[in-house]
Amino acid sequence: MDGFSFCVSDLISKEIIYFSEYVFDETLNSLEDLLDKIKTIFNEDAILHYEYNEVFVIHQNNLNTLIPNDFFDENSLNSYLEFNIKTLQTDFITFDSIAEIEAKNVYVPYVNINNYLFQNFGEFEYKHHTTILIEKLIQKNKLEEKVMFVNVSKNTFDIVILAHKKLILTNSFSYKSKEDFIYYILFVAEQLQLNNEEYKLYFTGEISLESDLYKIVFTYIKNVFFLESSQAIFKELDAKKHSNFILLG
Repeated sequence: MDGFSFCVSDLISKEIIYFSEYVFDETLNSLEDLLDKIKTIFNEDAILHYEYNEVFVIHQNNLNTLIPNDFFDENSLNSYLEFNIKTLQTDFITFDSIAEIEAKNVYVPYVNINNYLFQNFGEFEYKHHTTILIEKLIQKNKLEEKVMFVNVSKNTFDIVILAHKKLILTNSFSYKSKEDFIYYILFVAEQLQLNNEEYKLYFTGEISLESDLYKIVFTYIKNVFFLESSQAIFKELDAKKHSNFILLG
């Protein structure tokens, strides 16, 4: 609800050859407003009018929950979400399968956005951003001990804790201040009995060494790093190599 971004990649080499990001001045209040914004972007960005062999869409929101495969029932999607968020009778609910953790990610996609994209591109696959985040982090993580990954967006952030290929915890939080930000990180660490002097924290997303968010975290946690991408596109971008992890990581 606070931005739209896309990249173009070569279907054979998988190399990313183009990236564009639109960050809205304010977080939007409705899906109608979001659709209007995206329509404006499509009208002004010629790259979005090219023909593509494949289109893959990622919905980024906190309208989701993870359910282990052993407890999953496709007929109970609404009941899984109603414990976490307020759902409406008209909400369309779907799920992604995450083979790496033997679980389903149940979520509400933005149907009106999907419909508009279908008008422009035809059929496409889509997933929730948490699915992509977990899959990418599990692929990259080599450490056996518990590691915290924090993916930062404009008004929200995701925490994923892994022990090698095993998911220990994941959750998304909204924040308005640096105090909100550090509170949730320290609370999660405390719940999992992580020693702030010992465990490793890796940042991805919209955060930098100079930001107040980074500075307050580094005040409390000793081992703080950035998880950088090896994508060659960063040589052309005015962006940190750990930014836009969902698309470029």
